[in-house]
Amino acid sequence: MQRGLLALVLCYAAWPVGGQTISFRQSVYPMLQNAGCAACHNLNGVASATRLHFPDSGAPPDRVDAFGKSLAALVDREHPENSLLFRKPTRRVAHGGGVRIQPGSPEEAILTSWIQVLAQLPEKELADALSYGTKRFADMKPGQGAVLRRLTHSQYNNTVRDLLDDPSRPADQFPPDDFINGFRDQYEAQNLSPLLEESYSTAAERLSANAFRNGDTHHLIPCKPSAACRSRFIANFGLKAFRRPLKPAEQQRYEVLFASETDFMAGAQLVVEAMLQSPNFLFRLDTAIDPNLRAYAAASQLSYSLWDTMPDDALLAAAARGDLSTPAGLEQKARTMLQDPRAHQMLEEFVSEWLRVDRVLSTTRDTRRYPQFSRETAVAMGKEAQLFIGDLVWNDRNFMTAYTAGHGFMNAELASIYGVEAPAKEFDKVAFPPNSERAGLLGQALFLTGTSKPEDSSITGRGLFIREQFLCQHVPPPPPGVDTNLPPSTEAHPQTNRERMASHTTEAVCASCHGLIDPIGWGFEKFDAIGVRRETYRLTFASARKETGGGRGAGNVTLPLNTNGNVLGLKDAGFSSPRELGAILAANTQCQECVVKQYFRYTAGRMETPADQPIISRVTDAFRASNFKFKELVVALVLAREFPGDERSERGATHN
Repeated sequence: MQRGLLALVLCYAAWPVGGQTISFRQSVYPMLQNAGCAACHNLNGVASATRLHFPDSGAPPDRVDAFGKSLAALVDREHPENSLLFRKPTRRVAHGGGVRIQPGSPEEAILTSWIQVLAQLPEKELADALSYGTKRFADMKPGQGAVLRRLTHSQYNNTVRDLLDDPSRPADQFPPDDFINGFRDQYEAQNLSPLLEESYSTAAERLSANAFRNGDTHHLIPCKPSAACRSRFIANFGLKAFRRPLKPAEQQRYEVLFASETDFMAGAQLVVEAMLQSPNFLFRLDTAIDPNLRAYAAASQLSYSLWDTMPDDALLAAAARGDLSTPAGLEQKARTMLQDPRAHQMLEEFVSEWLRVDRVLSTTRDTRRYPQFSRETAVAMGKEAQLFIGDLVWNDRNFMTAYTAGHGFMNAELASIYGVEAPAKEFDKVAFPPNSERAGLLGQALFLTGTSKPEDSSITGRGLFIREQFLCQHVPPPPPGVDTNLPPSTEAHPQTNRERMASHTTEAVCASCHGLIDPIGWGFEKFDAIGVRRETYRLTFASARKETGGGRGAGNVTLPLNTNGNVLGLKDAGFSSPRELGAILAANTQCQECVVKQYFRYTAGRMETPADQPIISRVTDAFRASNFKFKELVVALVLAREFPGDERSERGATHN
């Protein structure tokens, strides 16, 4: 045993002695997981920027074993007692996650036993262990996603509009889609409840009736009604509705259904109603095992990713010709589609979900305290964000200026919140006042309102949103049984929100997570629950009977605000305003990669897996090489998904 290690044994009885063997997979790994280390140390954890990344859940035994040996990178072989693997989780040095392993505990004994093993690895074995970080994805295949994904309500509305020329938006009345991983289209939550099935049935009946209410006014019948036209209609409409050619058995089945009606239009209506209830319509084909359908699956994936709606005739024809089967053909089609106005509806939906516009639309405020807030104001907040991001995307601006731009797109209601004159034109581009300290999304009313509570701003809500939406870092939920209530501010002891929440960063059970969140929220306390700037924090109390006049009055207290904050885990990340934090985020590689991850999740319908990391990294590199043009990110991701091994997917975003 080495001298430094022996000295530590004398101080800590838990440190192992002798030649005992220990299994990482059976002893050390479960202990580290129970300590909560994996919750932060993963590709999307708050400690994602560190060298320590736990394998994905369900990793095979050999990968877990390799990970265990890779921890040698955190071991000081000459002085194991100084190893980061020992000193960090026991918080003998600063650790953002707090104390995870109690000094002197049985868990510490397990950890130090493994450190001893790692400190004595032979040189050849050590070299192989340290290469884990570069080869851990080598044997993984990118996730293929779901073969079938249910249309989101937005996609359903857009699809029936384009398929039937029906703008009635029936899905607005469906049971709402759930947000999972920040989006509504994640297939793990796309179940079919009885209520949703009934909604689909009712909508299909109504849509098909409207389609032929006054004859073929929507031009769905491609020929003069006849027996021959019946087959042609079924084939043409089926191709559009199912986003692929009908199989012979399907064609025959719908012809039998059509023939059950003597009137041609009644038969066509019956076929439309049946197709609108088919899983082939309600679920979109993104990947296909059948090689004859792969081009159509690519067309569907492309259409719903870039347009948020069904493929049009030109895209289906391109699939039939094989135009999407080569990187060059796919790239050309993607670029053409991005010039189409339908691409704008995709971006608006992505922005609405990414920035959680729904939270603002469903929130309430005390009109006496926040008289500027109304339903119309909430709608305007969402529209501003969509126009703001749209300006960056469609004018090929640097997307990272979404965090630094000194302007917004305002109407009269928003101008009142921002303290500027109302623009002459609704939602015109207006500069923020220089002394407002606003910038980009972080200074806009949508973010500041959506991350607040009904009665006041929320330090935790704002910090959590930035971690999850702008850095793609998952913050573990509080442990069960923790009391989240804070002591109220009283007239005898008035406190700011920051002062009331001091316990979050001093109590061990809270500090491990709130220490990662709350210091971010501190920097936004000069903005109230609807984004109006305030220089001080004002409290109003019902005072006791006053000596001079009797009766009860309002006791007002104003307190100074300390808005010095920081983002633990990011280098040089101290700030005191949205403008300063915006500059930090715009230059941060994690934030840049997070833009790619968010669009990946939105279009793939799932979280990225470790096996997807090479694609994420490749697309991020291309995004960065294009000076952060979002359209180039889209093209690069389209190519990387369909042709992951083709070099074009690596340089797709360098196109000018």
